[in-house]
Amino acid sequence: MIDNHTTAQQMSSGDLAQTARQTGQAAQLMGNVLTPQGWVTGSIGFDERIKFITGDACDPEQNSLPYIMPGFIDFHVHGAGGKDTMEAGDAIQVIARTHARYGTTSMLATTMTAPMSDLISALHGINVAVLERRRGMARVLGVHLEGPYINPDKLGAQPDYVQKATLADVQTLNAIAPIKLITVAPEIGENLSLVRDLTDMGMKVQLGHTSGTYEDAVAAIENGASGFTHLFNAMSRLDHRAPGMVGAALAHASYSEIIPDLLHVHPGAIKAALRAIPHLYCVTDSTAATGMPDGPYLLGRQVVHKCLGGVRLEDGTLAGSTLTMDQAFRNVVSLGLGIAEASMHVSTFAADYLGLSDRGRLQTGNYADLVVMDRQLNLVATYVEGELIEIVNA
Repeated sequence: MIDNHTTAQQMSSGDLAQTARQTGQAAQLMGNVLTPQGWVTGSIGFDERIKFITGDACDPEQNSLPYIMPGFIDFHVHGAGGKDTMEAGDAIQVIARTHARYGTTSMLATTMTAPMSDLISALHGINVAVLERRRGMARVLGVHLEGPYINPDKLGAQPDYVQKATLADVQTLNAIAPIKLITVAPEIGENLSLVRDLTDMGMKVQLGHTSGTYEDAVAAIENGASGFTHLFNAMSRLDHRAPGMVGAALAHASYSEIIPDLLHVHPGAIKAALRAIPHLYCVTDSTAATGMPDGPYLLGRQVVHKCLGGVRLEDGTLAGSTLTMDQAFRNVVSLGLGIAEASMHVSTFAADYLGLSDRGRLQTGNYADLVVMDRQLNLVATYVEGELIEIVNA
């Protein structure tokens, strides 16, 4: 174990890896530990799950120890490391390993609007990762089905393979890999009546890629919809006489995604959402270009281009991002949030949304999903279910 005079801030990722090897799967770290009751200066011990947290309540600004916080949770992941979730083979393993290197400890693999045959193939690949977390990977919890039940007038970067939503089709896909979250446009076809059925199946239904009105959103919420997909993006805007989907989210939502890359959404709009939506949670909407150099990449069946810190289609439309969750965390801190509050927006609220009581909080018995960050908020170490991950800046 790390002795009581050694902190994670003083150790390299290689040192931490050597310590983990010497003690089997057991580990002990010292620092400012963020618990549900607040910060404590002390120790956290764990193997696959957290065994103990000891220490005294503290103000971390009064010392120089590193921050030990819940691992990041990302429910909107299209790709990373040059791979896209719609690919077959080992794509999802590459994606989950890449995101783990930036502090993501659990995630939902997110699909694109595509023909049913493509979705079936993609979900078979995703399910392999759901059933078995291989070494170095973030935990893949299931699927975020982003389309194909969206409005063709609000495709954003989605290809035009919009389909009529049927309960039978969703059940077919869910039988292949567990769909935890599904995005629909409630104003299209029979989608509104389907919302209740999907909710009853245990899925979280989010409203997105939609031209629906404020009234459409309220009706969907009354039928069980519980969130909004990448708030502000690819949805009807707020006007004082036509509040649209954005207005409905700000007025009624308890949970919603937002992409805090400071490119998809203006910082002022993020601040407005933070004030209005109590459990706003951050996502990356990451693509195959994440963690890769500038150049062309696949997003579903489309080619996108990474340049100048963003990802775009040929016509200039934003097409996902290259955001990582450690940078999302730093970005929301830069908007004025305290570190403990920011942690909730990149971890705890997402876990609560899916009812994951054993993730998103550092407490005894929970999975040992945690990140260690130095005083400049650089990622020092990531643990996924107790496994030390080789981080990107090691």
